[in-house]
Amino acid sequence: MEIILGSASPRRKQLLKQMGFDFVVKVSDVEEIYDPSTPATEVPVILAKLKADTLKIDLTPNQLLICCDTVVIENSEILGKPNNPQDAKDTLRRLSGKKHEVVSAVCMILNEKTIQFKDSSSIQFIPLSNAQIDYYVTTYEPFDKAGSYGIQEWLGHIGVSSIDGSYTNVMGLPTQRLYQEIMRLSN
Repeated sequence: MEIILGSASPRRKQLLKQMGFDFVVKVSDVEEIYDPSTPATEVPVILAKLKADTLKIDLTPNQLLICCDTVVIENSEILGKPNNPQDAKDTLRRLSGKKHEVVSAVCMILNEKTIQFKDSSSIQFIPLSNAQIDYYVTTYEPFDKAGSYGIQEWLGHIGVSSIDGSYTNVMGLPTQRLYQEIMRLSN
């Protein structure tokens, strides 16, 4: 089976490659719209399916499409990608010293079969100083990252005191669960 990753995320590409899979990338340009009353933990499920639905029309038999969406949630509110440096700093100040949740949802389509699942991880940050936040935002420019940070970068190394759940889920792709589902499909 040929694998198609429906994502432009460099982290998802890196993780899928590290899992040992060969794949091609196709990106959906669908507008990510959802009902604002949707519970935050369900938003990535809706968006992953939306992406998959726009890309599945070009699938041929035995092509496996993998689409994913990840959100960072603090106090039941989704913290999206920052619009500018100040927005990133404000988000990181909000996460400083607190626990938040990262939820990733995957939608896979193979032939006429659709499989969806989600994974959740809980992250605890230490209290971060303004200097640490400023340094991270200036040096790492986390403008393409939900929640304004990448756990695999400097801030994750010095600022995360605990994680309950999948580390790769926090990076944007729950690899262990994805591997299980791919193996189940290929048998």
